[in-house]
Amino acid sequence: MTPAFAVVGHPNKGKSSIVATLARDDSVAISEASGTTRITNSLDVVVGASHYTLIDTPGFQRPARVLNWLQKHAKSAEKRQEAVQKFVADEDCNQQFPDEVQLLTPIINGAAILYVVDGSRPYGAEYEAEMEILRWTGQASMALINPIESQDYVQSWEQALGQYFKVVRVFNAIQADFNKQLSVLEAFAIIKQEWQGSITKLINEYQKIKTEQQKESLQLLVELLTRLCTYQVSQKVLNKTQAQALQSALESRFLSEMRNIERQCHEALKSTYQYHNLESKIYDLPLENNLFDTEKWIVWGLNRKRLTAAAVMAGAATGAAIDLSLAGSSLMLGAVGGGLVAGGSAWFGADRIANFKVKGLPVGGFEARQGPIKSRNFPYVVLGRYLYLQKALSNRTHAQRDSIEINESDLTERIAQLTRTQQGELHKSLERLRSQKSVENLESVLKPILAEQ
Repeated sequence: MTPAFAVVGHPNKGKSSIVATLARDDSVAISEASGTTRITNSLDVVVGASHYTLIDTPGFQRPARVLNWLQKHAKSAEKRQEAVQKFVADEDCNQQFPDEVQLLTPIINGAAILYVVDGSRPYGAEYEAEMEILRWTGQASMALINPIESQDYVQSWEQALGQYFKVVRVFNAIQADFNKQLSVLEAFAIIKQEWQGSITKLINEYQKIKTEQQKESLQLLVELLTRLCTYQVSQKVLNKTQAQALQSALESRFLSEMRNIERQCHEALKSTYQYHNLESKIYDLPLENNLFDTEKWIVWGLNRKRLTAAAVMAGAATGAAIDLSLAGSSLMLGAVGGGLVAGGSAWFGADRIANFKVKGLPVGGFEARQGPIKSRNFPYVVLGRYLYLQKALSNRTHAQRDSIEINESDLTERIAQLTRTQQGELHKSLERLRSQKSVENLESVLKPILAEQ
């Protein structure tokens, strides 16, 4: 049996936001204007090998009058559900109360009720007619308090709703994390026993998807770092003069394509987290001014002190491998020496991020080449920008419709959460990428820093 949930309530209380968040779908229409939802909209939410239905409904418009009609057609409790069915089927009621007929139809057809109220607005007796009508349907129900602007009236709502609903939850559609979203489904597995098996499958599928998103994010990051750290453009020409004349054009093409590679990867990351309409704002990779502003690179990646320390760790890691191969006969001089050499050279050439070359070819021709970027900080810049976006997407709900602005921030705090060994492996791997060397275990090296914080 496929679970179905009708999201109902007063107009403009965040019903569509609830639907968007639970469905994890940013295509659901949301507006601050009252009455955005005019007719019932059913959304089949496919979750891996399972699925369920979310039904976005119009808000109550004339609940007191509707309740009055129902009371005239049911003199005792056993007649109440039948009265609701008659109300939905009555042609006059369809004309007089179109919104209420729309929202009650899926409920009498078996949908469970998610009743949504705004916890930032005071409770009023006018809501009691709505809740009483829903109680007359006899369907399993839950109340969600959506504190749109504040939690000022949450407590009074909890006290009132508890008299009409078995389960009452505070659920901020904009801020609810993954576990909070699943808790809504878990509650229905308790209050509607026949759905327990289906809902358990749904929750398991959601967990699988979350794991898969982490895996895909990691694969995208590996591809992005590898492509950008090795990327170059070149053009064969007849003589050295032609090669030199190409410098400006090649440089422009190189920078444009580098930025495009990053943008494409970020768009793929948004799709991984099922954001298809989300606008993200990020400064272009700071490769400007024939070739960059060193201070901006420091802000985006690691500062000078941290970058030098990273170079020391990367060099020490390389030296330690030599010591291990010699069974310690070097008395660890390799580790110390490697660290000092790498650290001492960390900032040589820091103001020459892009590298233009004119290279003679064996056949007598010439090749003009732009890239790859040699800055030690470059892979950290790429990594930091990607991690910022990935964290924002994983912590965001699909009810949020503002754009993501990826702000400047360094990696210091994120790297500090890694173990000493993990930090060493990270720095060593990024140094190898910068040096155009392959890193066979890059995915396992990056996995700890990509893990959700």
